[in-house]
Amino acid sequence: MKLLENKTSIVTGAARGIGAAIALKLAEHGSNIAFSYVSDSSAEKALALEAQLTALGVKAKAYKSNAGNFGESETFVADVLKEFGAIDVCVNNAGISKDNLLLRMTEEQWDDVMDINLKSIFNMTKQVIRPMMKAKSGSIINMSSIVGIRGNAGQSSYAASKAGIIGFTKSIAAELGSRNIRCNAIAPGFVETDMTHYLKEGAGADEFLKKIPLGRFGRAEEIANTTLFLASDMASYITGQVLSVCGGLNI
Repeated sequence: MKLLENKTSIVTGAARGIGAAIALKLAEHGSNIAFSYVSDSSAEKALALEAQLTALGVKAKAYKSNAGNFGESETFVADVLKEFGAIDVCVNNAGISKDNLLLRMTEEQWDDVMDINLKSIFNMTKQVIRPMMKAKSGSIINMSSIVGIRGNAGQSSYAASKAGIIGFTKSIAAELGSRNIRCNAIAPGFVETDMTHYLKEGAGADEFLKKIPLGRFGRAEEIANTTLFLASDMASYITGQVLSVCGGLNI
């Protein structure tokens, strides 16, 4: 059974990693996919993903758009509505990390992380709620992090941005529940991506893994499966929640 047949989903930052896995998973369950990528260097991967999605029998299109920029987000959503006609699901996945001790962190590093990780959630959510309110239906899924719950030395900007996403998610859930629009967050633990490669392969990796009760890093598909659940009617009575997908790291 396909859980998102004839739905249309937006996924930001989907050219690779968790975002690409989410786009593929939603498409496998029948959703049309509009997704964004931000840099010219990602264009080739984005077009390859577009082809993969189309091969699954859904409509798919890649858009070069910076979710951290309000104007670009406004244009992106308008273009998606013109092309696809509706937006049923919005997955705010775009994110970066610029880890540094606070003593060494620059204002520019802080602002870059806040713009891409947190302001992007505001930018995109503000745009997609209008068509969702008109349809009296929708699911917004924001990608937080276990670091936003626990904090982590050397990641104050990343932790602050991801914690902010949780507060935003709960507030939007309260605002829009009466319009049948759900808003939830996912807090991944350490997932095997380009961003976490150094943790898995670096010195002390075994000691780090011992802190995770399941004893391994997560897989992008496991985050995608959780996203599919929250996007679908299987989660029709779930809103304002944070699902930690972290192998037990937050116990």
